[in-house]
Amino acid sequence: MATPVHFTIHASDPARAQAFYSAVLDWKFSQFGEMPYWGIETGEDATIGGGMVPRTDAAPADGQPANSFVLTVLVEDCDATAEAAVANGGAIAVAKTAVPGLGWTVHIKDTEGNVFGAMQHDPSAA
Repeated sequence: MATPVHFTIHASDPARAQAFYSAVLDWKFSQFGEMPYWGIETGEDATIGGGMVPRTDAAPADGQPANSFVLTVLVEDCDATAEAAVANGGAIAVAKTAVPGLGWTVHIKDTEGNVFGAMQHDPSAA
């Protein structure tokens, strides 16, 4: 069973978004090395943390019934999870990518057009 372990916020203006979430939810942000990626600390007792990246596509249109953060689940094998998704009517939204020192991630589009991430721990990923 895959466990939710991470969420990612895509922001057109990361500094503005960080200021918003800091003020509204008291979240803390820290940049991950030189990458355009900021870890999000959601609280001392939090069971899930997050991250923020610059948006690379158009922002969701006003009036959409839903748009959300990308939720990432921990899986044993990114490749097997991606293959199962495609075999069951899903699609690959973002190809498998290394997160150096942490593991591998792939973004999957489900049968309804929703995107989620799958993460496989592998400290040797580069």
